[in-house]
Amino acid sequence: MQENLNLQKKVIIVGSAHPLRSGGIATFNERLARQFLQENFNTIIYTFSLQYPSFLFPGKTQYSSEPAPKDINIKVCINSINPFNWLKVGFQLKKENADIIVVRYWLPFMGACLGTILRIAKKNKKTKIVCIADNIIPHEKRIGDKFLTKYFIKPVHSFITMSKKVMDDLKLFTQKPALQVVHPLYDNFGEMLSKEEARKHLNINSSEKIILFFGFIRAYKGLDLLLDAMKILKEDSSTANIKLLIAGEFYEDKKKYEEQIEQLGVSNQLILKTDFIPDSEVRYYLSAADFVIQPYKNATQSGVTPLAYHFNKPMLVTNVGGLADFVPDKKVGLIAETNAKSIALKIAELYQLGENFFLPNLLEEKKNYSWQKLTETIISLSNQS
Repeated sequence: MQENLNLQKKVIIVGSAHPLRSGGIATFNERLARQFLQENFNTIIYTFSLQYPSFLFPGKTQYSSEPAPKDINIKVCINSINPFNWLKVGFQLKKENADIIVVRYWLPFMGACLGTILRIAKKNKKTKIVCIADNIIPHEKRIGDKFLTKYFIKPVHSFITMSKKVMDDLKLFTQKPALQVVHPLYDNFGEMLSKEEARKHLNINSSEKIILFFGFIRAYKGLDLLLDAMKILKEDSSTANIKLLIAGEFYEDKKKYEEQIEQLGVSNQLILKTDFIPDSEVRYYLSAADFVIQPYKNATQSGVTPLAYHFNKPMLVTNVGGLADFVPDKKVGLIAETNAKSIALKIAELYQLGENFFLPNLLEEKKNYSWQKLTETIISLSNQS
């Protein structure tokens, strides 16, 4: 009987999805859609035909080279800078008469677009709007952020955050119902490979000690601190043979990093794969690494953490934002302070302890990161509002 009831219910996810390749957000939305479909909800994603104007986009291209998912209904229709489009999409969503709209919010730039669409959509007096907030206060602040965030928040019924930091930020803007859940595992990149197979694919020596920095390269993610740490490791004979695999596209000027690498003299310790990493290649990078390093200077949560969990990789994270909440110290990884010396010492300690030291706790902890828990929370909030 429950299956038949769920078939009557419609969920619309509003946010990035194919053909966009906006990092973890698009991947997350598509995986969430599959979870709702698995639970027999009629599920659609409304995504952007234009997400960012080209002058605001820091990468090489906004679009994926991967084939479109065949199992998800994706409507490519939202133009983030065209108010006439916002009205059109708003009326389309109102007409859809969905039970729940799940909307992603990660950047105040989207506040005007999404806030307008949602104001119209909810006029059907049926649809409940649940926001999954990746950020409320952005990493890189701009004039107008508060106004745009307030405008977005007003039509939303309830909120989900994936870190205490975002929850605390949210409470500065609204007292509407809100729950915190852990970021589910990215389990849609395939199974872990042996190190030998993964490294062969990436043309990396199978016997080397490899740490991984993964994801878009932006100032707040602290790659500069990690490069300084590599210099410290190089000067100690016991850690001089550790190599850093940098896998991800530059989302800012790469010249400063190139100059830093030259000044530090650490180029022979680095393996640079600084193009966008398509979904089909992700598992090779995670499988090839001994440890995943997240040297962030500030953070809310990170999609790299559930990715590392999925591939059973111990982590080093810095003690900022919500990162440390999801990496119990000396259980699934280590926590460093936001300076090169601390990061270098903790990398050395990871190798002293070894991967197997962390594996039992990794396997146990990852059980908490389920997509069903997220859908249950969304449904619960929609019933409250």
